[in-house]
This record gives sequence, C-alpha cells and structure tokens, in this order.
Amino acid sequence: MSDIQQEVRAKVRRTYVGRVVSDSRNKTVSVLVERRVKHALYGKFVTKSQKFHAHDESNTYQAGDVVEIVESRPISRTKSWVVERLVKKAGLV
Repeated sequence: MSDIQQEVRAKVRRTYVGRVVSDSRNKTVSVLVERRVKHALYGKFVTKSQKFHAHDESNTYQAGDVVEIVESRPISRTKSWVVERLVKKAGLV
C-alpha cells in the first residue's frame, strides 16, 4: 500500500447522528443513537439504541438537539466521541 492510501485510511473516523438526552455534566453530553435492524428469523424491523458520551467544549448543546458525533482519541474513561456539528435544534415543548 502506498503512503497516500495509508494516510487516507488512517483519517477515516466513524460518525453517528443522534439525539442529546442529557446535558447535565460539564463539557459532556449523552447522545442516543438509534438504528433499525431487521430481525434474522422473523423479518420484523427492530429499533436498537446505544448511548455515547461526547465531548462538548463550550456547553452549547441542549437536551433534544440532534447532533453529529465523530470518533476521537479517548478523552476520559467513558468519552471517546466529540460533537462535530448541530444537525437540528430542539423544538419548544
């Protein structure tokens, strides 16, 4: 493999889009990522969800916001994700 291909492969990082469910901690938000998968036996679509702790340096995101998170180096014991951008602002309840 050439050096350019190795650099491109190294820069590929996982990204997810999810909803902020908690913003109570300082510089950290909890993001719920939901995905729909087809059940192997019954064929029914099932919603699976997973929570990620993401770094939010300026405390700008609130519960209900839809954000894009990207994988990064470990920031703490539970944080290995950083909020990349705001996809949709939370509506009024």
